[in-house]
Amino acid sequence: MPRRLATLFASGALALLATLAIASPAAAVTPAQKLSVLSSWTQTSASSYNSWNSARVNRAPWAEYNFTWSTDYCSSSPDNPLGFTFSLSCYRHDFGYRNYKAVSQFPANKPRLDSAFYADLKRVCTTYNTVVRPACYSLAWTYYQAVKTFGSVAAVQQADIDRAAQMKAEAEAAARA
Repeated sequence: MPRRLATLFASGALALLATLAIASPAAAVTPAQKLSVLSSWTQTSASSYNSWNSARVNRAPWAEYNFTWSTDYCSSSPDNPLGFTFSLSCYRHDFGYRNYKAVSQFPANKPRLDSAFYADLKRVCTTYNTVVRPACYSLAWTYYQAVKTFGSVAAVQQADIDRAAQMKAEAEAAARA
């Protein structure tokens, strides 16, 4: 019986310690922890995008990380050119740029952030009909080249959007014929 009593006591003590640990204020997030989460949310994979988007929608658990969530979406370029929904891809790209700049780690991460942006845009394009998908891919490439070269999609020219609009119109007309 004493052994069983000791086991019960130990179990109770562990439960109490666990409760106290949960109830006590959490330790401050370290720079390494912040970088780890930031890195996990800015990879090229769909799972990385989905994790970031889940956190974007439910920011409370991440409040102590002090992430910057502000965005201007696709800057002065259309957020949804020709109806292709690029706005959330631009948002995640802004998130990566702003947060890596805030921790002075931007130059080392810019190529990956731009690649993740392009991967996000291409995933958007796969959701559209195969007839208009080439126009979407053309715009995705143009937006990617703008951020890769200039660091902003503001460098997208109206002629690029017009060219994709022509591609889309021709593809839709061919599909109807």
